[in-house]
Amino acid sequence: MRLFPILSAIVVVAAIYGVVFERARLLALLPEPLAELAQGISSDAKSDAKGSADAAPGDEGQGAAAPERPSAPAAVSVVALHSTARQIDKAVIVRGRTEADRKVDLRAETSGQVISEPRPKGSIIAAGDVLCRLDPGARQAALDEAQALLAEAKARVPEAQARLPEAEARLSQAKAQLADAMARVEEAKINANAAARLVWQGFASKTRVAATRAALRGAEAAVASARAAIRTAEANREAVAAGLEAARAGVRSAEAARAAAEREIELLTITAPFSGLLDTDSAELGSLLQPGSLCATLLDLDPIMLVGFVSETQVARVKVGAPARARLASGDEAAGKVTFVARSADPVTRTFRVEAAAPNPDLSLRDGQSAEITIATAGANAHLLPQSALTLDDAGRLGVRIVDADTRARFVAVSLVRDTPEGVWVTGLPERADVITIGQEYVTDGVPVAPTYRDLSQ
Repeated sequence: MRLFPILSAIVVVAAIYGVVFERARLLALLPEPLAELAQGISSDAKSDAKGSADAAPGDEGQGAAAPERPSAPAAVSVVALHSTARQIDKAVIVRGRTEADRKVDLRAETSGQVISEPRPKGSIIAAGDVLCRLDPGARQAALDEAQALLAEAKARVPEAQARLPEAEARLSQAKAQLADAMARVEEAKINANAAARLVWQGFASKTRVAATRAALRGAEAAVASARAAIRTAEANREAVAAGLEAARAGVRSAEAARAAAEREIELLTITAPFSGLLDTDSAELGSLLQPGSLCATLLDLDPIMLVGFVSETQVARVKVGAPARARLASGDEAAGKVTFVARSADPVTRTFRVEAAAPNPDLSLRDGQSAEITIATAGANAHLLPQSALTLDDAGRLGVRIVDADTRARFVAVSLVRDTPEGVWVTGLPERADVITIGQEYVTDGVPVAPTYRDLSQ
């Protein structure tokens, strides 16, 4: 509770009591000139009151006289400010935090015992630096075995390829024999037909017919034998081709086994994927890592990300590439540009994530610090006014009262753009306006005012 307002109220009550109830004593205590002046003012007030009372009956007798016109209301004294609009950068201000540009938990992909010295947290790490190295165990032997199997599989391929031309040649030979046998069949058929006609005409004996028919059957048997030889050659060729494909498959399988063995050896060394800062100690020497075990946590703090959440009413004003500044809770400041504006709102808060990247070469800014982020938007003409000049109309709208051309008070609704230690920036006023800064709560629209102009600094 403040003491000064209570003392002021007591003094005012005492003064009113003395004037009303202890007037005679109060006048006796005043110096003689002041007492005579107070007595004269009191007498004049009583005379005016008596004269008004005496004049009232006479006025009633003058029924035909016109009533006097009411006098114009006196102008209300107010203090005003000559204000001119200025171009400013509008801004969206959000509460947010800092985040590392990249944060990675480096984990083991294979099992093994750590054989490298641990790196302490806080160390500056370059891309490719070894953070954890695991014992290879029998993995090198597995790699050597895979390489030997690969060499053996590759040796089988030329042998299988050499048998393939021989099988092709046998197949071609069988096809040639089939063609020759079919030609002999045709010739035997012609001879048999000719012999049959000669016997019917009486020019040949039946023995000749029997011989030609025997020759025909022999030719047909040769055709069947040639076809069987072709099937055998084709089966042999297919077997040779299958053997060649099996040899090639063996090579591919051996190559896969060798690649798997090499990959196992590569996984024994866990390196930094980018330059950054160790947020945790790397795994201790001699500790056993299983697949998924943590080796170290690496942070990339340059650039640092300024992350905030913008309401759905302001997100349309934020553009990628817009300048952004942040004041951290520690007093540090950072400046950067907007790199990301979310297209999907948070389902709970209905706000949109906004990210800005700020340079942090000395790594002075940390991950997770609270920040007030100011994002610049398109400029606008605004007036700088004292915050006390703001008022509300009967409808609850925020605005100010100005002095119009007829020296009367008028309410104008405004929009708050920015709040600064020097005052508030508002839009909605004309280019030049005389804004009432003191007394705006005691006038309404149309009331005459007698403004006294002062600067904003006063």
